[in-house]
Amino acid sequence: MATIEIDGKHYEAQDGQSLLAVCLSFGLNLPYFCWHPAMGSVGACRQCAVLQYQNPEDKRGRLVMACMTPVADAMRISIEAVPASQFRRENIELLMINHPHDCPVCEEGGECHLQDMTEMSGHTFRRYRGQKRTHANQYLGPFINHEMNRCIACYRCVRFYDDYAGGNDLQVFGMHNNVYFGRFEEGALENEFSGNLVEVCPTGVFTDRTFSAHYARKWDLQTAPSVCIHCGLGCNTAPGERYGQLRRIINRYNGEVNGYFLCDRGRFGYGFVNSPERIREPLLDGRSEITPQAAVNYLDNLCQTAKGVIGIGSPRASLEANFALRTLVGEENFFLGLNDIEHTLLSTIFNILRNCGIHTPSLREIEQADAVLIMGEDVTHTAPRLALSLRQSARNATFDLARSLKIAPWQDAAVRELKTQIKTPIFIASVCATRLDDIATDTFHGSPEDIARLGFAIAHRLDDQAPAPELMSDAENSLATAIAAELKQAKCPLIVSGTSCASIAVIQSAYNIAKALPSKDKQLTFTVPECNSLGLAIMGGGRLRQAFERINEGVADSVIVLENDLYRRAHSQTVDLFLQSAAHVVVMDSLRNKTAEQSELLLPTATFAESEGTLVNNEGRAQRYFPVYAVSEPVRGSWQWLTSAMEDSEWRHHDDLTAACAQAFPDLAAIAQVAPGAAYRFKGSKIPRQPERYSGRAAMFANINVREPAPPQDLETPFSFSMEGVTAQVPPALLPVIRAPGWNSNQAVNQFEEGVEGHLRGGDPGMRLIEASGNLAWFNDIPSAFKAEEGQWRIMPLPHIFGSEELSLHSAPIAERRPAPKILLNPLDAQALGVVNGDRLEISRSMETAIATLPVQIETTLPRGLLGVPAILPENQQINNPERVTLKKVAAEAENKPEIFL
Repeated sequence: MATIEIDGKHYEAQDGQSLLAVCLSFGLNLPYFCWHPAMGSVGACRQCAVLQYQNPEDKRGRLVMACMTPVADAMRISIEAVPASQFRRENIELLMINHPHDCPVCEEGGECHLQDMTEMSGHTFRRYRGQKRTHANQYLGPFINHEMNRCIACYRCVRFYDDYAGGNDLQVFGMHNNVYFGRFEEGALENEFSGNLVEVCPTGVFTDRTFSAHYARKWDLQTAPSVCIHCGLGCNTAPGERYGQLRRIINRYNGEVNGYFLCDRGRFGYGFVNSPERIREPLLDGRSEITPQAAVNYLDNLCQTAKGVIGIGSPRASLEANFALRTLVGEENFFLGLNDIEHTLLSTIFNILRNCGIHTPSLREIEQADAVLIMGEDVTHTAPRLALSLRQSARNATFDLARSLKIAPWQDAAVRELKTQIKTPIFIASVCATRLDDIATDTFHGSPEDIARLGFAIAHRLDDQAPAPELMSDAENSLATAIAAELKQAKCPLIVSGTSCASIAVIQSAYNIAKALPSKDKQLTFTVPECNSLGLAIMGGGRLRQAFERINEGVADSVIVLENDLYRRAHSQTVDLFLQSAAHVVVMDSLRNKTAEQSELLLPTATFAESEGTLVNNEGRAQRYFPVYAVSEPVRGSWQWLTSAMEDSEWRHHDDLTAACAQAFPDLAAIAQVAPGAAYRFKGSKIPRQPERYSGRAAMFANINVREPAPPQDLETPFSFSMEGVTAQVPPALLPVIRAPGWNSNQAVNQFEEGVEGHLRGGDPGMRLIEASGNLAWFNDIPSAFKAEEGQWRIMPLPHIFGSEELSLHSAPIAERRPAPKILLNPLDAQALGVVNGDRLEISRSMETAIATLPVQIETTLPRGLLGVPAILPENQQINNPERVTLKKVAAEAENKPEIFL
């Protein structure tokens, strides 16, 4: 530790740290632009100048840039000294010479880091009267607006996009004080994390295009803590509402999960909340003549009089909603709502996580891995934020080299100069090329069986007690040996796998590898497809096939479907027969879908932005989300519909339901402590969702009534739907918005952290439910090698970040980025069929039954005998199964016919 003196006060700091990071950790106000806590220092903006004194006798000092200066014992500096403050004030005046000063019309106004730093520097008067340099703006896709004239050349955008996120289509052009940050030509930014430019940019150069379409100032947005519902990672978000519509989603810092960044699906996929396809009122037999109370009575009566009622849960519904349905229909009548393959995979993953004795890392811990093996996943498309963490782990070998050369890890430019000399070993075994192949040491492409066999071979080379596959090729044996050698040398190796290959053997081989690793700090993580997939697996229940059999065989005659489109889970004919065989079908959902269309009673449910609940992410971390705004009757939360139908239920409040769920399942016992309940008060007050400057309360509904309506009362959470309350010192799980005196932008998060890029004061939100214990035996069910069969192909679903997830498809910007339907084919298979790129092939389960007709894209990395089908459309779900099909080239005269979906 080092003792340093800052403006006459003494502080303890870690020797060698960046002086800027240390000052911010102490809560001191020191302006900066180019520095970012996740990306380190480059010294581009010169805004963090301080005065450093050589010794106690030195009264003059010298100017140094705090971001480029390491902390040393007995260091004496001054932030407030006149030369330093004057330099910062004049420097920002130079940076602002070409700025248009258009704060009143800029989307960043009121939460702009440039505004905050200008005020902090004391620069309030513009002296420059010359002609300003101007730039033309570009179209950068449906997510991002571009206004280059606001740029101050901090270089944050390209540092994040290119260096941190692995993009390659955003560059800097020009030189000196005439630089341009954009694309070589107009077009959508290709990287899946481009939306972070909105928060990374300290000015208004890159702004949220979806937010601009219905813009409001930050202080006019009502906000509550939330959790992303578009994949299984559980990233923390802060949704904002105005006039009863969700206006945007921004990142909410969690030191263990998402840190400072979100993927584009999580940031821009919220459009379904405002969708015209929302179900807004109860419908009985397709008519809206039923009142909410009549709907509740109908549901209650159905449960009392029906021959048998089964409940089908959902991995996109909260623990509480699933538990309420389970209680209503009875444990023996509750089914998880997963197809058989996914049910088996998730049950296996939960069993491994709970009993394997191997640590499951958070995203923060994943970034520390020094060797990585990815088994069967294209992580960018199945768990995007995990892919960003893996990109950071790829730099750990470079950081180790830098330390040996006495280069501080926060010296970003110097460290990146070393990246060509060494890199962290990362190996990827997947069906075909993935978005992370650019950082891979080596890759393997094969069928799920071949991927699993490679995994079992690696495990055997790490520990000869592990079962070994037979008849491996020389190339496979050589690769297995090389991977095992790298993993064996690692101090903190990581194995990544998941469900997208639909192969239990792949998951089991991943466990065998992790079990065989000698390191004490080894880690094993699995991706899961939906926001509460693991929570549903922990709860347990019957298989969807068994639910179908109950109805089809007449054992039960009624079904309640909770937030689940069954047509995404099984073949259309199977679901049609099931729903037609049921005497009564009750569907609870927020959006219209094929299942909802066949309901007798359709109940409108609240989305994540309008209700509360608990979700469990892929590492077993339970997290609570809260309603951003009050939902309008007759829409209700799923749990409210269900508990209202229980006459003798004591669960009149959400906290009661959470407590009952925690008591019913030992593995979920901790969920009641995930966040404070509705009774929480700070100094006797609730927590306001609306900031102090929230405006327009009396005018928002002036077109309806000149009287100001009373704010809704929230009996289920510790929040108020108003400005009344206190936000200071509330637990991080309840922190609605990031703002501090002098810090209005998202950079204010440094005022809430224990240290820069550290944990939040009071602990990061969420609570881990699963800790490593036990020691499972080796899995030894090794599959045979995959063999291509002449005239038949095996379908392999290929997930896509902009298309595979159900809810985000109802967001127009996400839908715009959805790739066109196509099938991927090996070049030799294409040659045998006589097709080239763009030709159309008819896919059939037999020569008589056509499933679809789609254009061909030849993919050199796809093995022979496999047919890659991107899982991007609901109507494609019936062919997204690991089954064998036949292919037939469509005649040229029929090529313009539309795709066939049966």
